[in-house]
Amino acid sequence: MTPQDDVYICCDIEADGPIPGPYSMLSLGMSVAGRFDGRTFTRLDPAAETFYAELAPVSSQWDQESLRVSGLDRDRLVREGEQPAPAMRRAANWVEDVAGTDRPVFVSYPLGYDWMFVYWYFQRFLGAKGPFGHSVHLDIKTLFAVKAGVTVGAAVRKNLAEDLAPRRPATHHARDDAMAHADLLANLMTLR
Repeated sequence: MTPQDDVYICCDIEADGPIPGPYSMLSLGMSVAGRFDGRTFTRLDPAAETFYAELAPVSSQWDQESLRVSGLDRDRLVREGEQPAPAMRRAANWVEDVAGTDRPVFVSYPLGYDWMFVYWYFQRFLGAKGPFGHSVHLDIKTLFAVKAGVTVGAAVRKNLAEDLAPRRPATHHARDDAMAHADLLANLMTLR
């Protein structure tokens, strides 16, 4: 039996608060960054395979500063946002389709915030761990700290060497930021 390669799927979310449940994930963006066979990372075009959803809020609470950062119109999403269950089913199906027979790996920068929301939403609305299981994920911030030889606290975008920095700007649009994360991941994975 041939071992599975890893398919790195960069994810970004925008939310209206600090934690899922009392607050809502308002958008989810994903982008395929590349494949890794344990030795060689194969970079893919982050714009070639993407996913995006804007979701209806799940609670009546929100944090004004979090909402301001996202730039999303919460009132519009109350009316027009995709319901979480079908959005998360669509997200899971997309991940499974792009991974094929390989293992999807959830990747983000930083991991904790995005993973917390996405995992909670898969559990809450699909009753399942989702296509990434409960522990198949990679933190770009930690990878950056290790590769650059800096502390995790210093592993911030402004400290990136020019050759590592993603060519896409951080916009707080979940799909755009997922593609920028994919650029950064590929730059770090191919760093010699």
